[in-house]
Amino acid sequence: QVQLVESGGGLVQPGGSLRLSCATSGFIFSIYTMHWYRQAPGKQRELVATITGVGNTNYLDAMKGRFTISRDNAKNTVYLQMNSLKPEDTAVYYCRFGSYWGKGTLVTVSS
Repeated sequence: QVQLVESGGGLVQPGGSLRLSCATSGFIFSIYTMHWYRQAPGKQRELVATITGVGNTNYLDAMKGRFTISRDNAKNTVYLQMNSLKPEDTAVYYCRFGSYWGKGTLVTVSS
């Protein structure tokens, strides 16, 4: 049974940082591409970052230089390091593998 469980969200001030984690189980994590998405209130879900099994990464332009996606294949976990956070980064952040989604973790950027 595939499971994706996000954690690490919370309230942070503008300019702050958060590290999100997505712990997975039920599939051979190391060979699959993983994705982080986000959905802000009233907006469509959008792709934030992608990492392949061998560690190649890609980002939405607005996140380049601020967000870093990484993975630990020994821990079956994918991470999203978010720096220089802005109020417009406020959203529920989800990880995805294939057709499977986690339930998300809420990030709120506010002073």
